[in-house]
Amino acid sequence: MISLEDVRFSYPKAEYELIKGLSGEIRPGERVAVTGRNGCGKTTLVRLITGILRPSSGRILIDGEDTAPLDLFEIGKRVGCVFQDPSRQLFCATLDEEIKYGLVNMGLPEEEIERRADRYIEFFRLQNRRDAFPGLLSQGEKQRAVLAAVLAMDPRYIVLDEPTSGLDMEARESLGGALEELSAEGRGIMFVSHERSFIERFATREWVIE
Repeated sequence: MISLEDVRFSYPKAEYELIKGLSGEIRPGERVAVTGRNGCGKTTLVRLITGILRPSSGRILIDGEDTAPLDLFEIGKRVGCVFQDPSRQLFCATLDEEIKYGLVNMGLPEEEIERRADRYIEFFRLQNRRDAFPGLLSQGEKQRAVLAAVLAMDPRYIVLDEPTSGLDMEARESLGGALEELSAEGRGIMFVSHERSFIERFATREWVIE
């Protein structure tokens, strides 16, 4: 479980505190939609949970462990993240290399790297794009490619920032179905969204930030 305990955050030189005593949790197997008005701190919350930002006060725990002493790599092994623009997370020459990149850095045996890459390329129906340059993929394919690369590293939790942005209806349905399957495997999922129909269809719980 990811637990936030009275988390507060303000950007340097800001005149106000953006996150004000936020407490909550994301449990394995659930899909939590984070909603709220523009500027309320939804994307900042994503950055706090993934360790890109650190709370001004309060604690964030992952399965009971305080994230304060953990570096980005250690947090990333537990919490995978897909940002609003997946293009910024794609930098290899082929989709196959993209998915294997994190696995190679983890020092996994070649056989395990191939097994995981094969599994998620098939899971996200990207078999015919395996040798494609990621920059030439469609928006929906880029979204699935980043998810495949993230999931190959086997995080227990997944955080997505506005995952339906730029996707057509078919791609949204495909993404939502994938999130349902992943939560059924026991992964905890949090996604920031303003798409009411997607939230009502695929979220098991809504977390409104005031």
